[in-house]
Amino acid sequence: MDYSDQRRKRKRILRESYSSSHSPLSVRSLLICFSFLTFLYLLSYTSHFPASAFRPVLVVSNLSLLSSSNSRTVKALQVFDGLSQQLKIENRIFFPDHVLLLVSGGKKNQELECVYYGKPGKFRKGNFDFGKKKVLSVDEYDGLSSIVRCPLPSVNYSSVVSLKLGKNGILGEKNGFSVRNQTVNSWENVAYAAALDGDTVVVFVKGLNLRAGRESDPRPFSCHFGLGKLGKNGTKYMLSTKALTAAQEVVRCPLPKSISKNLDKAQGIRVTVGLTPRVHPRSHDRVLMPSVAKIFDLGLEGKKRNDEKYELCVCTMVWNQASAIREWIMYHSWLGVEKWFIYDNNSDDRIDEVIQELYRENYNVTRHVWPWIKTQEAGFSHCALRAKDECNWVSFMDVDEYFYFPYSTPRHQLFRTLGYAPQNSLRALVANLSSSSSNIGEIRTSCHSFGPSGLNSPPPQGVTVGYTCRLQSPERHKSIIRPDALDPTLLNVVHHFHLRKGFNYLNLPQSTAVINHYKYQVWEVFRAKFYRRVATYVADWQENQNEGSRDRAPGLGTEAIEPPDWPQKFCEVWDTGLRDFVLANLADVSTGLLPWERNSGLAG
Repeated sequence: MDYSDQRRKRKRILRESYSSSHSPLSVRSLLICFSFLTFLYLLSYTSHFPASAFRPVLVVSNLSLLSSSNSRTVKALQVFDGLSQQLKIENRIFFPDHVLLLVSGGKKNQELECVYYGKPGKFRKGNFDFGKKKVLSVDEYDGLSSIVRCPLPSVNYSSVVSLKLGKNGILGEKNGFSVRNQTVNSWENVAYAAALDGDTVVVFVKGLNLRAGRESDPRPFSCHFGLGKLGKNGTKYMLSTKALTAAQEVVRCPLPKSISKNLDKAQGIRVTVGLTPRVHPRSHDRVLMPSVAKIFDLGLEGKKRNDEKYELCVCTMVWNQASAIREWIMYHSWLGVEKWFIYDNNSDDRIDEVIQELYRENYNVTRHVWPWIKTQEAGFSHCALRAKDECNWVSFMDVDEYFYFPYSTPRHQLFRTLGYAPQNSLRALVANLSSSSSNIGEIRTSCHSFGPSGLNSPPPQGVTVGYTCRLQSPERHKSIIRPDALDPTLLNVVHHFHLRKGFNYLNLPQSTAVINHYKYQVWEVFRAKFYRRVATYVADWQENQNEGSRDRAPGLGTEAIEPPDWPQKFCEVWDTGLRDFVLANLADVSTGLLPWERNSGLAG
């Protein structure tokens, strides 16, 4: 029974009651007044959510400003350290495999459950049908809010997912209506993040469908800033500016003057992107993207003492790499990397605990929750902004990629004085370029792809020692960049960025440096990678797209079925160079153990 049927039934009952009782006019007036007020009450809570499917619309939001901290996943439903305000769901985003709730407030150790509602029209004894499931994970998110991931609702339940807080009941419930009236954003069509960059704002948006790898015409786009009060249809965007650049999922706009003069007050302002149709555009035809994005000042995060910059940092995006990240960080620390920005893309393998352990061991590693799936390029653009004020150079690498200096050749002398790679040699290389070549903005290094090397199980000493057979020809390259040399679009493809005019890139000779890419590991490791790709413009393994691309495993197809000769595949050249280097330089002289073996901890 819908709400209109209920109203008609109430009116009919009131009319019959009046006719039978022959009440005087004063009683009739009182009943009419009461009926009208009841109608207004019900109307104010009428759901905008259709019964058959969700339609993404703008969500009303009023997130409070939370203190910035190093994020960590909390598997035991412990959430919101140090916060005391009331827990409130601000936004809901519908993903292909879960529902993401952005929330503010709360206290530590609060137990949460995901709550689901039967679709409109589904009643049980006069009440709505409810269902509950365990929360998938809880995390702090960029200091502005926290995130809770819930399983997808079953077919008979609405996509408006809520939370049950211990014994305190369902969040936002009022007479059984208010929560179900909330809206849900589709992940395919939403502005999802925003960051300050000087006197501009960079907005990250899904749904613009701009061409991959190319700068787009910014004229159809604009940014809109939510400074007004909340209205019936969501945030009132009172100010707007025209876009300066647009590329892939990133739009850059100048800040309105009233905001640029008070940057300390920009934190937490809602922002979205407007799009003017290309055919016969008129001002009132501008379409505003649904938005859950609030401006975040990345410059508020900690810096090195005396505002000095780190010479060399690394940025990566990971999903379930807890077993691999310790070796990767310890090895590159020996080469001179000073800080790591780890963008965690919904891992559930305790990688947060491994990162905390590394931090306690004085490795300068920070974890940044990045819940936005298939957004590696956008995430790297975001990380470039984050590292801009802290790092002279930033390497964009995956955790299965290892920078390696081969043994001495005459060409080595161009990049270092010694004929071998000493400790901190990678940091020394970029520092030398900083002092000698002011127009070099990117260092490109070729990659060698290694195969399973005859193994059937993960090598106990790590990938650098265990995998020693590779393809002969190098594949692509990975980059170390100067953040201040990047093009304003922040456009990047396969780990390298477009540079501003006046800056050039340098190709390191393979005789000087290469990257060992342990791309095709033993099947149990590769199979996990098979199910998840984080890059925006790279097809997932199971999609029947670009099957001849170098981004795919040749001959594997689209199913996660181990080929009978997998241990012997991708083996054309035996290459033990990095293995010998690691054993000679990093192994303990008394025990022979490598650093990641001595401190395996939670990573195993």
